Amino acid sequence: MTSRTTTRDRPGHAGPLLRLAGPLAVTQLAQVAMGTTDTIFLGTLGADALAAGGLSTTMFITVLVVLQGVLSGVSVLMAGAIGAGNRAAIPGLYWAGMALAGILCVPAFALFSMAEPLLLLLHEPPALARNSGAFLDVLRWGLPGGLVGMGLMRAVLPALGVGPLLLWVALPGALLNAGIAWVLIYGAGGWPGYGLVGAAAATAIEMTGAGLVLLALVHRRQSVQDAVRWQRPEWPTVRAILAIGLPTAGIAAVESGLFLAIGLLVATLGPAALAGQQVALNVVTLSFMVPLAVAQAAHVRVAGLLGAGVPAEARRAGWVAVWLGTVTEAVPALVVAAVPAVVVGWYLGPNSAAASAVAIGLLRVAGFQIVDGIQCTAAGALRGYGDTRTPFLIAAGGYWVVGFPLAWMLSHAGLGALGAWLGLGAGLGVVAVALCWRYRSISRRH
Repeated sequence: MTSRTTTRDRPGHAGPLLRLAGPLAVTQLAQVAMGTTDTIFLGTLGADALAAGGLSTTMFITVLVVLQGVLSGVSVLMAGAIGAGNRAAIPGLYWAGMALAGILCVPAFALFSMAEPLLLLLHEPPALARNSGAFLDVLRWGLPGGLVGMGLMRAVLPALGVGPLLLWVALPGALLNAGIAWVLIYGAGGWPGYGLVGAAAATAIEMTGAGLVLLALVHRRQSVQDAVRWQRPEWPTVRAILAIGLPTAGIAAVESGLFLAIGLLVATLGPAALAGQQVALNVVTLSFMVPLAVAQAAHVRVAGLLGAGVPAEARRAGWVAVWLGTVTEAVPALVVAAVPAVVVGWYLGPNSAAASAVAIGLLRVAGFQIVDGIQCTAAGALRGYGDTRTPFLIAAGGYWVVGFPLAWMLSHAGLGALGAWLGLGAGLGVVAVALCWRYRSISRRH
């Protein structure tokens, strides 16, 4: 009887995690929906446009996710400070994160300015390199808004307890993006259509607008004025953010870089294969947004409980997050794997039969994404403990020692894009098992 009472009296973790993750999940789904809209629109322009737009977007998101990883240190440190009752530390963390966001834009902008020669250096087809370069020349102007809105605000707002602000911007932004993209791609009301680069312009406009609106909302909200009051960024604070953020960015780099490398590998198989891969990738990215949000909620929840001095509950919260990540990834992944032709039909018409065949084949093995949900949430829980270096090494080994070499071998053994995805799934599986083992070890020490 005593044991049952004690268990009943423990604080639940699924509810708080889902409350934290909910706004993040809807926000991220709305942002991915912009990519879905662009994919559908570009699909009507042909396989070449879809291939170039898809590859360019993957390159852009890869860099953006890595830079967001650097800023994730702000969220972990804020949650820990709030859990410990040290709210005075929050403004310094906020403005240090803002300074980092501005600095990180510079190398990213320069990188995207060299997209075409870099793709040619990687022996990608000249037409693909040219079109991708033109796309990124426009999309790069959305970097500042993306880093503030998708990076810093996503790190700060859940930690401050005002995560729903993200919803107020993301949902209208997704709808606005669809309208702007339609006009800029196809033209309307006397406005000329710009085709491929019109999609890039629409996304850049939406990201910039979303970042500015979020800044205005946060700085006008009375309940968080103490958290965003001006304070000169200090080097020790920046260094503390980087100590957590750089290894996290490294994990993002090796994972997102693997997806980008798979895209580049498939690109050598022709525009139809790359277009099909882009459709499948967009679908699995949509399903991944909920476990990704759970992972972000996990590091806030775990860090807050550790700061509050309840390590046993922090450990339980991390495991609950892993189970939530597994379930929320498994349901959509298995549904998609069961009816891939229906899903692909939403993207591609009868004139894209070759690309459709590739996409359907890839979605039939999309169930491997379940292990992606596991590794993602386990890594999020580990961030709550400030453990990022070892997970980085685990990710680097799993993705690049196992995943990519296997993807290369299977794709060149006659399996094409399907072989590349099987290698990708193997790498994700290795990392998922290793990160769960690491979490078990780390959480038991506290």
